[in-house]
Amino acid sequence: MDITSEIEEFLEYLEIERNCSLLTIRDYRHYLEKFLAWSNDNYPITKPKDVNLECVRKYRIYLSRYCDDKGLTLKKVTQNYYVIALRAFLRFLVKKDLPVLAPEKIELPKVESRSLKFLDRDQLDRLLNSPEISTSQGLRDKALLEMLFSTGLRVSELVKLNRGQINLERREFGVIGKGQRQRVVFLSDRAVEWLEKYLAGRQDDYKPLFIRYAGNTDGSGGGEKMRLTARSVERILDKYVKKTRLPVKATPHVLRHSFATDLLINGADLRSVQELLGHKNISTTQIYTHVTNQQLREVHKAFHSGNK
Repeated sequence: MDITSEIEEFLEYLEIERNCSLLTIRDYRHYLEKFLAWSNDNYPITKPKDVNLECVRKYRIYLSRYCDDKGLTLKKVTQNYYVIALRAFLRFLVKKDLPVLAPEKIELPKVESRSLKFLDRDQLDRLLNSPEISTSQGLRDKALLEMLFSTGLRVSELVKLNRGQINLERREFGVIGKGQRQRVVFLSDRAVEWLEKYLAGRQDDYKPLFIRYAGNTDGSGGGEKMRLTARSVERILDKYVKKTRLPVKATPHVLRHSFATDLLINGADLRSVQELLGHKNISTTQIYTHVTNQQLREVHKAFHSGNK
């Protein structure tokens, strides 16, 4: 088979065997098609065995020097995504016993870790209390913000929620998150209170939990076209960040970070936070060790005899 056919088979493998999301598969397709487009002009490849270390080296130089029409370059972390996709493809071919370059021979440079953004208690209170709850839209926004902070949901998980799957009496519900992993999500008392108020004010029978109020009304398909999109949720947060003049750009993921940070500050262990966030590996959750490090600093300051 030629390399294009092998890539198609690899993407099917991700979908069927690995249960990857359509978004992940789309990203892998984009990265690998970018590699093929480059190779067609610079290092012709017809079969997977044509991918060698010299080819990879030249491709990485291309990524490093890439500049689009607007003068924008690729960040180091983005360059790594392209190479990671290529390594994953080669790993798939090795699994098929094809004679290809060993993926472990392609090393990834260490990327400087990004600072973790989260909101402190005062900033959270200002953000959560910013919606005007006298309007239907404001009540929805209040429930949405409380929901994000209460659960640590990814925005993609939030917008998929339907009214029927939320058990307000038990204060919990199930989600299927990244990598098709299932987990139980719990609601705080405050989140339940505002969800109940928001749902009580709804005059429709649409399935989506969070709906839009702008634009044309379309109740077909259970109101599916009324469902808020991930981009809409990002705009909602951005509106309230500007309204409260927060110094941190509070995206849905920043509220997810704030959720995890709040748990750790109040005594939760890292393994439990891993489960609540739906992380596959504890190493992913360890980005929050800045919190435990701060707690250790306070313990040292309070109890070490050298401190006065």
